[in-house]
Amino acid sequence: MKAYIALIIGAFSISTSAIFVKFTDAPSAVTAFYRLFFAVVLMTPLFVVRHRKETKGMNRKDWVFATLSGTLLAFHFILWFESLRYTSVASSVVLVTLQPLFAFVGGFIFFKEKMTISEWVSALLAIVGSVIISWGDFRISGKALYGDMLALIACAMVTGYWLVGQHLRKQLSLITYTYIVYGIASIVLSGYVVLFRYSFFSYDLDDWSYFILLAVIPTLFGHSLFNWAMKWVNAAMVSMAILFEPIGAIVLAYIWLGEKIYLSQAIGSFFIIVGIGVYMFGKHVKRI
Repeated sequence: MKAYIALIIGAFSISTSAIFVKFTDAPSAVTAFYRLFFAVVLMTPLFVVRHRKETKGMNRKDWVFATLSGTLLAFHFILWFESLRYTSVASSVVLVTLQPLFAFVGGFIFFKEKMTISEWVSALLAIVGSVIISWGDFRISGKALYGDMLALIACAMVTGYWLVGQHLRKQLSLITYTYIVYGIASIVLSGYVVLFRYSFFSYDLDDWSYFILLAVIPTLFGHSLFNWAMKWVNAAMVSMAILFEPIGAIVLAYIWLGEKIYLSQAIGSFFIIVGIGVYMFGKHVKRI
């Protein structure tokens, strides 16, 4: 139950990510770098004091998984942040809802995880709900289509990140796992920034504020909570929980931007909640 609560809190935390990214004018790779870099900085004291020795028990295979996981996360952020410059947040949500499908297929291929009919139905309900929420804003044009393709690839990248990470997370504590993976992702992103000759420092105070907010809310209280929960649930469950994100986005838009909540959004939210509820109930029944 604690893992499920963590997934819900994490989902609403990542709902802030797209809003913060929209507010900053920094290049996508720079925004992604500082999001993870500041998260690593904030975690360093706790890692050094209590978890540093844990890395001595990692073998070569563990480091390969950690490196792959960090690299996938880095390119997920680059592609997704870049997609937000070409297409709307709501349009990208339609593509993010494909995460459970990627996760189910990947879990079956790589970990032999079988899905029941009820689990596929629950995933379909949640996906339909997210599509209903976003449909009114879904638009097809040359520019938006390019952004949508970037979002789709980013979706596949983050699903790979969860699938790879679920193996390693079961062996390491949350702080050690996230510190290593976020650190590797930061290194990859810093190399990307240097390669394309972006500036690391020429940004205004607002941008720096959003970098820190991205590190704290959607990263430490979003992704890190998902990683904590992965010790007890699989990547498919995490992907299902992420479908709470459009609901969180609707609530935040209502609070921060004064946007109205439309009937289609309420209906879509209902489908998502029912779909995720059915999935979680099915998992709980199987354990009993």
